[in-house]
Amino acid sequence: MASAEHPHPHPAPVALTTLATRNNLPPKFLEQIMSSLKRGGIVRTTLGAHGGYAMAMDPAAVSVGRVIRLLDGALAPLPCVSLRYYDHCSCPDEATCSLRDVMLDVRDAMLEILDKETLAELAAREGRASIDPRGLHADALAGNRP
Repeated sequence: MASAEHPHPHPAPVALTTLATRNNLPPKFLEQIMSSLKRGGIVRTTLGAHGGYAMAMDPAAVSVGRVIRLLDGALAPLPCVSLRYYDHCSCPDEATCSLRDVMLDVRDAMLEILDKETLAELAAREGRASIDPRGLHADALAGNRP
């Protein structure tokens, strides 16, 4: 049941070993991931025989970008364009660096997608077998064919 403290219903917790098997991941690796997600308030743990991990937040309220930042840090392709983890790059003048200018556009495009997409939307996706499902990159793929 939902409450003021937990505004959405919580499903039963899932054991780490079950999650690892379902996702074909080594349990120790998944444990590190889940620990980061717990520290970030995205999942919660329940101890005991029927314990495990469950969502602590409504998946529709958690962006994919938030999860990636918790697990990997910066989303930006270069440190000099990162909003949260900015650092100088090796170019002599960031203000006139044309590569940095392009990477600002790349960053903004990535953030538009990753900060808009939620875990609920991600879970509803079916996935795609093709690396180029829209057929936009046939020239690039031509060199990779046997």
